Formats: sequence, structure tokens, C-alpha cells
Amino acid sequence: MTNADLEKIVDTSDEWIASRTGIRERRVANGMVTSDMAVIAATSALEMADTDRDEIEMLILATVTPDYRLPSAACVVQEKMELNNAGAFDVVAACTGFINALSIASSFIENGNIKKALVIGVEKLSTFTNYKDRNTCVLFGDGAGAVVVSAEEGDRGIINSFIKSDGRYRKLLWSEVGGAANPYSESFDFNGNDKIMMNGSDIFKIAVKEMSNATLKVIEDAGLTVDDIAIVVPHQANIRIIEALAKRIKISMDKVFLNIAKYGNTSAASVPLALDEANREGRIKDGDYVVMVAFGGGLIWGATLVKW
Repeated sequence: MTNADLEKIVDTSDEWIASRTGIRERRVANGMVTSDMAVIAATSALEMADTDRDEIEMLILATVTPDYRLPSAACVVQEKMELNNAGAFDVVAACTGFINALSIASSFIENGNIKKALVIGVEKLSTFTNYKDRNTCVLFGDGAGAVVVSAEEGDRGIINSFIKSDGRYRKLLWSEVGGAANPYSESFDFNGNDKIMMNGSDIFKIAVKEMSNATLKVIEDAGLTVDDIAIVVPHQANIRIIEALAKRIKISMDKVFLNIAKYGNTSAASVPLALDEANREGRIKDGDYVVMVAFGGGLIWGATLVKW
């Protein structure tokens, strides 16, 4: 779905969207559900990692758009992929979901409970977007990304992670209707409050500050400096947020991976999608220090430092 397509739906323009967000197009997964996208991404990750399905002992799936309210999307993916040796569950942390899921998988491995985990970030935000709201509908797209996390000898892998949240700001980015606190009723008029609602200006300020703090924390806690980082893979929410992040932590935009123009904001899928593209494009080399950082509804933010 291009910006030109959106011009036919709401009062907007390609110039307005691109100049304020950096987004030119986004994907809509017509004819697919969340678990379908997750299976495609997960299968690709298993192939790249040369890992058999029976080796996966844990499946952690980050999403806010599961196929059903019950069971978890992870269990649906488990059935479709015949991952019969795994425990499976969802993580609901919006755009930070992949960082949270990755941190959980790392902890289980470090504790010796499992040896291999499959971590997926996937969203079908087209089902959750109000296409009458020009301020939000231009932002979101569908997508999926996945990684295999395994116990290995040596000094490479996930070095550390940092996750924090502040529920006092939950109404800056939320969906008011549809949960147990405010369920659908027969008289519900579907006026948009069952979709994503966001206060963009307030989100911007907090996102830049906390993504910067999270990035610097994982770097400093590892005894490194920003100069040691080969590439930052940020959540692809808004080009202005990403540019402000780079300026705040004093890193060149040449070291920041961007694909927001093609996909828009894909929430929990954003970081793994960008990580996969950066890897396939040769932007990440063996031994590189990589920081993944995200910020999303909750409000929740976090970062992970990896030695590739």
C-alpha cells in the first residue's frame, strides 16, 4: 500500500507522509493471518540457522494481533509448523515485543533450561488500524521476522538486554475497546476506539529519550562505547525519531539501519525484519557489535546488545 493509495482513502499526500515519517509504502497481508506470516518468517530463520524443527525447545511469539483471543498465536504457529518439542507462548509488548521475547529466550538458555529457541515478531496491523484516521493509518503495516537463539561456546551472541516500562503513559498509545475492561456490546458503533489510538507528539518526546537511554545503557554495561558499535537496528516507527536517537547518542546515521520507507511501522515485526535485511545485505559482519532498540505501547522500551 503506497502513499498514493492512501491519498485515495484519507486527506493526505505522499509529500506530507514522507516528510514527516520517512514512509513511502507499507505491506498489507491480504488473504493471510498473523500465524501465516509467522510461519514463513520462522521457516526462513530455521533454514538460515540450519536447525531442525525438533531441536526447538521454546517458541516465543511477540504480537498484539494474534489470530484469536484464545489460544495464543504461538500455539497456532506450533501446530502449523509441527514444533512438537517446544513450549509456546505469546509476549504482548507492542513494538518492543521482539526485544522482550529475545531477552526471555536468552535468559532460559543462560539458565541452562533449554538449548534452542525460536523467537518471532509478527503483526497484522491492517486489522487494527483505523483507515479513517489520517494521523495513524499512514504509519502501520503488516510483517514478520524471526530468529533462532541457541546455546553456543565462545563470546558471541546476546551480551545483555535492558527493558523498562511506565504504565502511567499507557493511554498515549492504546486501544480502548475490545478487552475485558470495555468489551464490545450490541450497540457498539465502531467509531475507531477499538483501533490503534496514539498521541504522536508526546510519544515522540518519550521515545527519543528512552530509546537513547536504553541504547547507551546496554553499551555502557558491557564496558563498551558508542564507537564500538558497528550498527544500530532501531524500531522503524518514524524517521524523525530515528534521526533524533542517532543525534542524542552521537552515532552517524551511516551506522543506523533503515527500511522504514518500504514497510512503515510493523510493531513487533519491525526489529527482526530490519535485522534480517541488514544481515542479508552484508551490513553485519562476524564480530560486529549490534544494538537493537525499540519503543512501544505500554509504554515499554528496551534494547539488546549482540556480538554477531
